[in-house]
Amino acid sequence: MMNRTVGDLVHNHRVVALPPTASARDAAQRMRDERVASVVVTDPGDHAIGIFTERDLTDRVVADGLDPDATLLSSVMTRCPVTTGLATTVGEALRCMATNTLRHLPVVEDGKVVGLISMRDFVGDELAVIDREKAIMDTLTEVL
Repeated sequence: MMNRTVGDLVHNHRVVALPPTASARDAAQRMRDERVASVVVTDPGDHAIGIFTERDLTDRVVADGLDPDATLLSSVMTRCPVTTGLATTVGEALRCMATNTLRHLPVVEDGKVVGLISMRDFVGDELAVIDREKAIMDTLTEVL
């Protein structure tokens, strides 16, 4: 299972992307319509310049009392998101997500966004391996 690649996960995914000039409401409506929890913010060349998630919507827009129609994604997105490539193994992608406390990871090829993976793309066996590795690392750091 851990030999699967990110490319195996995203082969049927579509990228949900918006420009940085889109509003937070545009993003919320798009996430609702597409039934996704995040949008990749891209420049005109389809390069990932940010990511905007449901958590960003609640924490950076709603909780701060910002007007979702007047708030541009460029001001509330997570800039320079961590990304991965199609050839990355599922195990490496999971480790990257765990290390960086990410739930969404844009996938790029030749610098352009070609997909987005989330924690729910992984199967139980893959998650169990990462949980075991994390438990071992926690034990080792307690000993030191």
